[in-house]
Amino acid sequence: MTEVEVKKTQESLQDRLAQVIELLQRQRVVEDLTHRQEGPNNNLVENLVHRQNLVELQRKLDDLHSADVAYILEALPLDDRLTLWQLVKADRDGDILLEVSDSVRETLIADMDDHELLAAAKEMDADELADLAPELPRDVVHELMEALDTQQRERVRSALSYDDDQVGALMDFEMVTIREDVSLEVVLRYLRRLKELPGHTDKLFVVDYEGILKGVLPIKRLLVNDPDKKVADLMASDTVSFHPDEDAYDAAQAFERYDLISAPVVDKNGKLIGRLTIDEIVDLIREESETEVLNMAGLREEEDIFASVWRSLRNRWAWLAVNLITAFIASRVIGLFEGSIEKLVALAALMPIVAGIGGNSGNQTITMIVRAMALDQVSTANSSRLLRKELAVGLINGLVWGGVIGVVAYLLYGSWSLGVVMTAAMTLNLLLAALMGVLIPMTLARIGRDPAMGASVMITAMTDSGGFFIFLGLATIFLL
Repeated sequence: MTEVEVKKTQESLQDRLAQVIELLQRQRVVEDLTHRQEGPNNNLVENLVHRQNLVELQRKLDDLHSADVAYILEALPLDDRLTLWQLVKADRDGDILLEVSDSVRETLIADMDDHELLAAAKEMDADELADLAPELPRDVVHELMEALDTQQRERVRSALSYDDDQVGALMDFEMVTIREDVSLEVVLRYLRRLKELPGHTDKLFVVDYEGILKGVLPIKRLLVNDPDKKVADLMASDTVSFHPDEDAYDAAQAFERYDLISAPVVDKNGKLIGRLTIDEIVDLIREESETEVLNMAGLREEEDIFASVWRSLRNRWAWLAVNLITAFIASRVIGLFEGSIEKLVALAALMPIVAGIGGNSGNQTITMIVRAMALDQVSTANSSRLLRKELAVGLINGLVWGGVIGVVAYLLYGSWSLGVVMTAAMTLNLLLAALMGVLIPMTLARIGRDPAMGASVMITAMTDSGGFFIFLGLATIFLL
């Protein structure tokens, strides 16, 4: 899809959202007016208007893809969201539940009774059920498992046995397997009998009679070669495969590196047990990116933008409390130099510049380091070299931009010594920012925490307190 087509699709989706919001608002206004009017036919008019609006809303929902309906539901306040959710056809509930964010899914599930949940879940594949099961009530999960056949039940249990960040939690069980000793003509006849292939099928998996993976046959080779040729002559035996207990993020990097659409998942004996597909990998990468952004801002979890005030407070106040403590420390650092600030008021005007530039530089460093760690580009062997490089960048930036602000300070206040102190303070604070920008994420990773968790809050606290202390300390020593 070209950039123009993507833009048109997005604009169309925004238009649909605007139309849905307009219909919901119109419904509230008309119902309010008819409710105020008195008359024998008041209830009849109100019910008629209500049904007309609901029919129009339902017609718009029916025209939308499940992912687009999920987008609209996420963009609506809770009352409107639930009104719209009631209009979604029952056979689409499962698809939409899988598309919405975790926080919004919780509100939708809470609005459904057990019968509706069971009906939605029964339309899902085993891997999809495993994604949804942890959020369903226990009795619903138990009843659902009892209703599945033996194969489906084992698949769901298998997927649930893995952590969310393992390949086994993402693998799909729907795949096409063939033997290596048959001809392409036999394979083509077999595929025609299937009538429909699993989504994202770009290759067929070649296995022996015990289910051991022997290789893969790309669909493009199947279509362009002589039907009389054997699968063994055309299959690729050096395919990229994964184990179910491997890290899912490592698999995502492999998908990006080798431009994969699907890949087999095998157990320790080489037996084919599932496959990974590009749609799951894309979702994983998006979720990881969103999590890193939230963690760097100090948010504990994804938040529904229309969540209750209390829930939003619980999600945000942990790192706000940490930030308050660090801000208090920074204010105490300034308090140590109250006498110096009273004697030279220019210090009060200049010290935020040192702290602010240090914070910005530290955030640049920490963003680069977190990204490199996510791509597994940082190791024990190169960490010291990386630290030296960032310190060199901080030193040069400090001398250059510290020199610039030093000249400005001299021109403003007519004191060359103040300009020198400003340059020295800027350089030292940028060195501190570079040091902390490397050490903070590495330390968090070493103790088993997410390297991005609260990193932005911590680096700002370090550079603020450090910047104030360095600048005011140098000013006190050399100017006063």
